[in-house]
Amino acid sequence: MLLKYMKKIFTALLLILLIGGCDDFLNTSLDRNATSETIATNRGTLWSLGNAFYSPISYGFSTIDNNIFASASDEAQQTSVSSNVLYFNKGILNEGTNPLFYQYQNCYEGIRAANYFLNYVRDGKGEDLLKLNRNVETDIYSYMRDVQSLNWYIAEAHIAKAYYYAELIKMYGGVPIIEETIENSENEKIPRSSYEEVVDYIVKEIDNYSADLAVNWDQYADREGRFTLGVALAIKSRVLLYAASPLHNSEGNTDKWIKAAIAANDLIDSDELEYSLHPDYRTYFVGANSLSSRETIYAVRRGVSNTMEVNNYPIATPGGYSGVTPSHNLVSAYEYISEPDPNDPYANRDPRLHASIVTNGSTWNGRTINQYTGGADDMSNANSSRTGYYLRKFLTDDLNLIQGQTAQHNWITFRYGEILLNYAEAMNEAFGPTAIPEGYKLSALEALNMVRNRASVDLPEVPASSKESFRQAVKHERRVELAFEDHRYWDLLRWKDAMQVLNEPIIGVKVEKNGTSLDYIEYEVAERKFQERNYYLPFLRSEIVNSKGTLKQNDGY
Repeated sequence: MLLKYMKKIFTALLLILLIGGCDDFLNTSLDRNATSETIATNRGTLWSLGNAFYSPISYGFSTIDNNIFASASDEAQQTSVSSNVLYFNKGILNEGTNPLFYQYQNCYEGIRAANYFLNYVRDGKGEDLLKLNRNVETDIYSYMRDVQSLNWYIAEAHIAKAYYYAELIKMYGGVPIIEETIENSENEKIPRSSYEEVVDYIVKEIDNYSADLAVNWDQYADREGRFTLGVALAIKSRVLLYAASPLHNSEGNTDKWIKAAIAANDLIDSDELEYSLHPDYRTYFVGANSLSSRETIYAVRRGVSNTMEVNNYPIATPGGYSGVTPSHNLVSAYEYISEPDPNDPYANRDPRLHASIVTNGSTWNGRTINQYTGGADDMSNANSSRTGYYLRKFLTDDLNLIQGQTAQHNWITFRYGEILLNYAEAMNEAFGPTAIPEGYKLSALEALNMVRNRASVDLPEVPASSKESFRQAVKHERRVELAFEDHRYWDLLRWKDAMQVLNEPIIGVKVEKNGTSLDYIEYEVAERKFQERNYYLPFLRSEIVNSKGTLKQNDGY
């Protein structure tokens, strides 16, 4: 089934990305002066091909409408009334319109690039090429260093394929498995594999090649951004958690939950890996902090910018435009840690609320947010928040947008907090909340409370409870801990909760001044519609046609 556009990447790879340095893989400029002779012999070509499969990795800050994906779930509402996320909000995805189909294309671009590289170095051809560029007698050290890099790149290519297939099955269920670099004429020959078959393929790639990955890049700072052992184990943890969930495990097979628990435990209990929770929840997501944090397993970097700030700052901030505005549905989920304040509904709450969301009365951009009538952030103003809230997570405070100030923005793809929650969920479903069978590091309860107990959060521990009540505790914790990180929508799908939750309206809060006090009035911002068929995304009609019917559409489209 490969996509008709894929001819482009084949050509690009033959022309080669960045002839030269093996570690500057974020530079994807084309060398259009490469000849067939240099392509066959140039050492830089080898490294370029080993870098190419990283380029299509998803950057979550621009998933839809040039913003994060939160507005597709109950986490937020998009300010603009004409946006691509409405296809999700109204349940009108179809074979003619799927705003995330570019990710399908990107994933297969990455798979093709990985396959091309692996074919390029197959049967010792990679080492032979290195020998052409190194004198193995006089410069054996450089040659052996290059061989080590080559071995890492080979393992990374296999893990990259695992990552891309994990993204594909999250969206579409079963997809075609492509193991060779093929031409468009062969598209029709490749049918969809089942969801279970792709999961098995992902796990096999990880099990076969994770041991050949670098444990970390502490000694190779210029290679940060490449896959490591931790990344491979994180992919496996997420994939097996999804595979064990009700959407894909309707029979409730406990063995699937055990596999998911083992996968998360392999990362948590590894003697080689030293991940830990970042002590300050708020600052972890801002600027370059995630790059040096032991919580980060993998982050995507795209240099400095202010796009997220321009798209999401409160409208009274010069240069700001409210894009993704958090919902009261989400705000209500942040628990009270002491008695509610009748004059301030946002006081005495889970600290992650104020770390993630700007509320009325928040100090933000060097001022106090005022949303009542006549205030600087009056909700009746054009392009103001439709929900009464603004996004804070990921954003650098007080950038001067008029003067073009910028900040680092790193999209965190995998972090230790997620793995602990993966573990808590899987262990509970497999063994209950408090059990620690032989070979496991923690109980489900201990893993969950580790997330809640980090220094900047310091919430009361969840008490021991039944499997059923603990399941709800895990769902709650994922909702607030992982807010806006592109988990909520997919969690609701895999739990089979979407038909209920994503058919509930988005709620906002209006602020009215009543003498010297403020009234917070809940109101319905927008209806939401989710259909049973929306548990999987539709393939575009053009893909079905290009495959001559070999690619079968998901049910209901």
